[in-house]
Amino acid sequence: MKEYTFNAEQARDRLVEELRKLAKEQGFSKVVLGISGGKDSTVAAAISARALGKENVYGVMMPDGEQKDIADSRRVCEALGIQQRTLNIGKIHKELRDLTDQQEDKAAEGEFSIPYSRESDINVGPRIRMMVLRYIGQSLGARLVGTGNLSEATVGYCTKDGDTSCDFSLLGSVTSVEVVQIGLTMPELPRELVEKTPTDGLSGCSDEERLGLKYADIHRYIRCGTCGDADTDEAIRRKERANFHKRRMPVILPSGVTTE
Repeated sequence: MKEYTFNAEQARDRLVEELRKLAKEQGFSKVVLGISGGKDSTVAAAISARALGKENVYGVMMPDGEQKDIADSRRVCEALGIQQRTLNIGKIHKELRDLTDQQEDKAAEGEFSIPYSRESDINVGPRIRMMVLRYIGQSLGARLVGTGNLSEATVGYCTKDGDTSCDFSLLGSVTSVEVVQIGLTMPELPRELVEKTPTDGLSGCSDEERLGLKYADIHRYIRCGTCGDADTDEAIRRKERANFHKRRMPVILPSGVTTE
């Protein structure tokens, strides 16, 4: 097994430095991001505030109808002193369901019907949220922060055109385990939110329940080459192969056209 060391403070400071560098190179000073109350958006907001100033960070809370832990999201914004706004996407989600025939057959004669899909419905939330963030970001002249981590990207625990859509991925080089370690070096953050059990906020299940994998195992697989269990390694590899398309730009098929 490979040797692995991680200095959370150094990683934190490097991310702050790199964000400042990117902002200077690309000419932006403000960022917008979704605040879920989970560790990833919490740590991403804190790094953004350190890098650009709390007044230049816009945190948007987007419950889909009722969100039981919305108070956690507000605590993040208040603890950091960042700009905040709450927008409930429940009506947009309902309109989309009503527009299609997911609940009953509404297709006109000669048109195809759209059956209900639980997975499709769950993934609507992240896609609507990203659309809302894009709208706000362009209105404010702010860049959109991606809050997904390396563990999620590796196994495809992310929504295409949803949380994978961003202007830059702030935590994309660190694992889920490392995000927690970075967060624990930041006294401005409530410790219990940094260590909060991650959930998607949509299915009612924890991330690990949905994945069928533990983040600690994914972390060891990424950093050490193996989590120590061959069957789990293979399960992670299968997810990595199947979801690799989420980590790349769309494939452009060759047409054979040449200029010669």
